[in-house]
Amino acid sequence: MQETHENKVISEEKAVALFEPAKEKVEKLITKHVYASMGMGIIPIPFVDFAGVSAIQLNLIRKLAQEYNVPFSEDMVKSLIAALLGGAAPASFGSYMFSMMKTIPIVGTVAGIAGASLVGGASTYAVGKVFSRHFAEGGTFLTFDPEKAKAFYAEMFREGKGIAEVKGKGQRVEG
Repeated sequence: MQETHENKVISEEKAVALFEPAKEKVEKLITKHVYASMGMGIIPIPFVDFAGVSAIQLNLIRKLAQEYNVPFSEDMVKSLIAALLGGAAPASFGSYMFSMMKTIPIVGTVAGIAGASLVGGASTYAVGKVFSRHFAEGGTFLTFDPEKAKAFYAEMFREGKGIAEVKGKGQRVEG
């Protein structure tokens, strides 16, 4: 099948390449948001970090949607994130737990900051991977099924924890 683009006849493969974002660009977008989420963990005030990570994840999904030319609906995305993370109890509980630990002077604050940074970064990585894969497969927010994505989210969360640990130590991770 051939399509025209700017008065040129191009193959279907080239047409897809014109409208599909570069993998490197998507990876950089996810990485940037992982760093921002990890930075939110440094905020010593309980629940401010959690709210900040939520806003960062919402922004990440908004930018991924733009890259894949998927119409964005903030209310729908908030519901989808809640449904996706709601089923990922360890990640969701970890965010709350580490945020609450910050209320304990000194030791709790230090542990809370470290844990919130790690969990926030890993969760953002997983959310980015889940939605980028969904969009790359031609999905939209209307076709996203949080139940079907939970296993992939859990896998990407584990991968994201490893990446966040390395990045938290100041080491560079490729990929």
